Amino acid sequence: MARIMALDYGTKRTGIAVTDELQIISSGLTTVETKTLISFLKDYFEKEKVELVLVGEPKQKDGTHSRVEEDIQKFLGKFSETFPQLPILRRDERFTSKMAFQTMIDSGLKKKQRQNKALIDEISATIILQDYLSSKS
Repeated sequence: MARIMALDYGTKRTGIAVTDELQIISSGLTTVETKTLISFLKDYFEKEKVELVLVGEPKQKDGTHSRVEEDIQKFLGKFSETFPQLPILRRDERFTSKMAFQTMIDSGLKKKQRQNKALIDEISATIILQDYLSSKS
């Protein structure tokens, strides 16, 4: 089996999470600067087999798209050109940042560590991925 990857796309940083090869466990991989995301993915896909990429779909409380959606659409176009063989699935990511922050509190991270926005993005990607895995089973 191949891995599934989740991206919590942001204009500055993108959090990345992946499953194990059996698609049982989701783990945070890293956070990269969004401007280097395609390059990072090229390197990663050369080393690891990925069969699906989940991309967070940020929505407002009323269900409308957030402002970053326009940037995500541009990224998705570039992604599809660069990796035409890889399917993309969008996943609602409402409240993942709040859930990620609460996860950091629950795990006992100190206040200074909880201010690390890159870690929040990575945990958010992990939550998106875990939500997808839970919905599959």
